Amino acid sequence: MDSKDTRREEIRREHGLPEEEARRLRADGKVRHNNSTRKVNRLWLWLGVLILVFILLWWLYSIGTFEALTGVTNG
Repeated sequence: MDSKDTRREEIRREHGLPEEEARRLRADGKVRHNNSTRKVNRLWLWLGVLILVFILLWWLYSIGTFEALTGVTNG
């Protein structure tokens, strides 16, 4: 056992949790951690998509603006 497992055993004994209950709590904690990580990753992905859309729109606008300034278009 490493020091992390030893500390877990000490906490389990202090609180009087049976081994099965301690394992269930650890598993629940891992599931909650994974779910929150997925949510954060999803937020970063949507932020990136929004930034890319903004850059694309800005680029299209700037092309139109530069065309109008140089008189390339017939409008």
